[in-house]
Amino acid sequence: MKLACLSCIGCMALTVVSAAAQSSAPSSHPAGAPPAVVCTAPADFSTTQLYGLWQLSLWPESGSADQPASRGVLRFERHPEYEGSVRGHVKRSTTGADRQALLSGDVISGAFNLDESADGVQMDAVWEGAPGDCGREIRGLRRPAEGRPATEPAMNFLLKKAPGWG
Repeated sequence: MKLACLSCIGCMALTVVSAAAQSSAPSSHPAGAPPAVVCTAPADFSTTQLYGLWQLSLWPESGSADQPASRGVLRFERHPEYEGSVRGHVKRSTTGADRQALLSGDVISGAFNLDESADGVQMDAVWEGAPGDCGREIRGLRRPAEGRPATEPAMNFLLKKAPGWG
């Protein structure tokens, strides 16, 4: 299912591709008016749409996105071992020092899921969320993994696709 997204700057590339594919078809919109941009519905969001660089903001559940407790970046690429999954890295600020970790996960039926590991062996945190804004952002909750000591509280997150990464 595809939804129209008239205000999504991030979907402009789809407009260009769509316009090129339809250049020989008669126009159904008034001259000079831009065509409606078609965006991916959250349930149709695919793992390949995660590839690239994302800007991260984290804030406590009782806090606000306007005052993040941590900022950083995530970079995703195709998982080398599991088709349909991503692998990546996160680097973000924390109290006293920056934190780096490995990430792996996927998107299934619009549900975004990641596992985070500082050492590449034990899972430290899990990320659960949903895509929005035509796939240009993902919002959700990052929480300590079950059975792991909670070095940080559960925090809300916002990922925004960095400009230039489709």
